[in-house]
Amino acid sequence: MKNKYKSSANIVASRLIACSVNADELKNTPLCAIRSENHDVVRKHNGRKEKSNLYRSSLAAVIQGALLFLGTAAIALPHAAFAESGVGDSAHAQPYNISAGPLEEALNNFVRQTRVKLSFAAADVKDITTQGLNGNFSVQGGLNRLLIGSGLEAVPQANGYIVRKLPATVADQPAALPPINVSASTITSPTDGYMATKSFSATRTDTPLRDVPQSITVVTQEMIKDQTMLSIGDVVRYVPGVNPSQGEGNRDTVIFRGSSSTGDFYVDGLRDDVQYFRDLYNVDRVEVLKGSNGMIFGRGGAGGVINRVIKEAGWTPIREITAQYGSFSHKRIAVDIGQAINDVAAFRLNAMYEHSNSYRNGVDLERGGVNPTFTFKPTAQTKVVLSGEYFFDRRTADRGIPSFMGRPANTDRSTFFGNAENSPTNVDAWSLNSLIEHRFDNNLKVRNRTRYASYDKFYQNVFAGSAASAEDATGTVAISAYNNATQRQNLFTQTDFLYNLDTWGVKHEFMTGVEYGRQVSDNFRNSGVISPLNNRVSFLNPTFLGPVSFSQSSTDANNHGVVEVVGIYLQDQITLLPQLKAVLGIRYDNFDANFVNNRNGQRIHTNDGLVSPRVGLIYKPIEEVSIYGNYSLAYVPRAGDQLSSLTLSNAALKPESFMNLELGAKWDIRPDLSLTTALYQLDRSNVITQDPNDLSRTNLVDGQRARGAEIGLMGRITPQWSVMGGYAYTDAEISKALVTTSGSTTPAGSVVAQVPKHTVSVWNRYDFTPFIGLGLGVIHRSSMYAAVDNTVLLPGFTRLDTAVFVRLNKTLRVQANIENIANVNYVASANSNNNITPGAPRIFRLTVVANF
Repeated sequence: MKNKYKSSANIVASRLIACSVNADELKNTPLCAIRSENHDVVRKHNGRKEKSNLYRSSLAAVIQGALLFLGTAAIALPHAAFAESGVGDSAHAQPYNISAGPLEEALNNFVRQTRVKLSFAAADVKDITTQGLNGNFSVQGGLNRLLIGSGLEAVPQANGYIVRKLPATVADQPAALPPINVSASTITSPTDGYMATKSFSATRTDTPLRDVPQSITVVTQEMIKDQTMLSIGDVVRYVPGVNPSQGEGNRDTVIFRGSSSTGDFYVDGLRDDVQYFRDLYNVDRVEVLKGSNGMIFGRGGAGGVINRVIKEAGWTPIREITAQYGSFSHKRIAVDIGQAINDVAAFRLNAMYEHSNSYRNGVDLERGGVNPTFTFKPTAQTKVVLSGEYFFDRRTADRGIPSFMGRPANTDRSTFFGNAENSPTNVDAWSLNSLIEHRFDNNLKVRNRTRYASYDKFYQNVFAGSAASAEDATGTVAISAYNNATQRQNLFTQTDFLYNLDTWGVKHEFMTGVEYGRQVSDNFRNSGVISPLNNRVSFLNPTFLGPVSFSQSSTDANNHGVVEVVGIYLQDQITLLPQLKAVLGIRYDNFDANFVNNRNGQRIHTNDGLVSPRVGLIYKPIEEVSIYGNYSLAYVPRAGDQLSSLTLSNAALKPESFMNLELGAKWDIRPDLSLTTALYQLDRSNVITQDPNDLSRTNLVDGQRARGAEIGLMGRITPQWSVMGGYAYTDAEISKALVTTSGSTTPAGSVVAQVPKHTVSVWNRYDFTPFIGLGLGVIHRSSMYAAVDNTVLLPGFTRLDTAVFVRLNKTLRVQANIENIANVNYVASANSNNNITPGAPRIFRLTVVANF
């Protein structure tokens, strides 16, 4: 007789379960390679030198010891009982995260998360929905909960389970919820594999991503782990329309749709704008919002923002240790431990330490971080999250290679021009964060987020300051140097009020609130003084060993600044018709800046009133498809990204403005597969330029226009095949001639620096069995100019990456990643015509993950 049941070949999860924070999405983890050699870092800070090796080694020893202790504790800690009583075996409970929806899809997800064999008749589950499954359950208990009210039951078999209709006498009885002992209510995850379903930072409301009238790419934790991503630069490789820049080897710098930024970085929606390299050890996902974002984020957000969503304590037990080793002596260990304290409180700790060398001569990095988080739910309507973080990063500031005759110089990609040992960059970042939210019975929700952060940043460069004169023994390169110290304290607090209201058949979702920010900054810069008779190195031996002294020039920064911002905002998401929605928002920021030049006592005060509107319209021909149009505006005050660009000559000038027009469509092909497209125009105005007929005068002009198209695909093609990637076309040009203070002119029509016209990136993962999977990625970038003068062209490239995922047993899994399989030579990024970073050669990385 023909078997009427679907076999497990159709629904059993063939996905290899790899590294994860929760056992329900066990995926893989990152690994990176960067090389160096131990050396004393001589730090010159405000004219004083101090040795930092002793401090660094002591700190590293403390963090390494703490990680070993935490790893041992993770093994020894009991597996917290979080499963229901009376159904199944609580000793074999595991966490689940299955959304409400069609039962057949939920059963497929259940099988992927348990690897249990399951059979059912397609006709039996057709048109049946389930309430989903979130929390810890045994296999039998989880199936029972998924099948509540369905008229079906899960019956154990010799090699799995069969789902069948209940006997008539049982099916006719009212469905009863099996007894469950859950420590606290759970929150449905906003991600599913590589696909994100929500982005709370885009509207600060619980809105499906497809109903947000803006281009947004969310890099999920599963993608981060499969790709072994460790940095913001790794993340944006797979984000259409966004490119990494070099950042002078000491900071994250990202180019959003042709607009470069070092300050549009956020943590859980709050500003994190000091220049440093951020790590992903405690990140749940990274949200990249493209276009002007002034209405939600205030000043800045000109071409886009990057928001890191931090892992949060919950009631699902987590025991994970990740160890990595790779090319160029890359070594990294990370611990993620989560535990329910009782029914109302939970704790989580993420910690990391890394020490790696690089394919670049003399370059290394050492970094570490620790992030404890507590979550409290005293009532079903109230939630409190408290967290703190300490993060440090010690590395070599690497500014790459110079150019020659309009292209990158022909030298080995490992060659360091300047002096690596005398180019340290250090940052220490401390932060305290809180979230308090409460839902009242009258449908009002109040939420407050507060962040205090203290940053201490220092970097020094001895680097190539000119093009090479030749590419042989006769060639020379001029050397430049400087150092810079920044100390900043940030305090930001924002309070949102959310309220839903129906008026005459029109649904309103209001979000209004107020934000206060205070930033106190001290900046001190020294120019490097090198004898003009001894300021060049040989092209074939470019290590500079001559004397360098550091002192202030007449234009170097030595200032103290206090910036205070008060923002008030209102947003209404309106459902005009079932198929027609609108998002209307407006924000007013009072940006008040006080600067003191410590060299001459000069004081500067500015006050800007910034009005940032947003208007979006969404048409939904069917529920799964949204077609939208969007207008938004953002400003960058004259103090700039880093609050250090204010001078007497620009203090009275209007802020730069960025206007974004966008038309796009989003299609959730399936609940776990999404396609997005967007067309946009981003105009930058109020750019300072000198009057070419009178260089003592300046004008404000429309300075830049970017037009482009983006397409992205993310999710599961099949239950075994996951994909994330996209294509971007970007045409960014100077819209009106710009004249600099030196009198040089950038003509209209010049291509904006470091913006390739075409980028393609696609990552695939296919799981052949529950125990083995394969990943394959391709990154293509067309040629681009290193600087706006368009004199140095950086060639395009295509790079292939791969990965193998193996689950050894219930506890251990192994992941091997290879970047740049074909070992192609390419340019990864740049900062200027003579600060060009060669791409890495073929790199091997191995990750071992233990879940207890």
